[in-house]
Amino acid sequence: MSEQVRIDAWLWAVRVYKTRSAATTACRAGHVKLDGRPVKASQTVAPGAQIRVRQNGADRFLEVTRPISKRVGAQVAQSCYLDHTPARPKVVVPQVPVRDRGAGRPTKKDRRELDRLRQSLDL
Repeated sequence: MSEQVRIDAWLWAVRVYKTRSAATTACRAGHVKLDGRPVKASQTVAPGAQIRVRQNGADRFLEVTRPISKRVGAQVAQSCYLDHTPARPKVVVPQVPVRDRGAGRPTKKDRRELDRLRQSLDL
């Protein structure tokens, strides 16, 4: 049974996007690639297809195991693809130096110390 499903419908059905129109918009914008090539929303998917989805500044790598066109529960949706996305490294956000209220503008010496601190945090 090789059911043909549009890629935007599949992405919506497996809960990658909240709405089908959001999935269609992502396809139009070039954020979705099928086997390494940008796709239109009407492109069909088949088992074994490799999909790369760009979301929130990060890529997700999915492999289709079962094409579905209707939105299903989260556990059933997860069984329809294999997630090959590598683990994201934890990003350390440096603290912004805080000056005491009323301390005035930083002196030249203070500015150099702040610059040295910022450089040392840029691992």
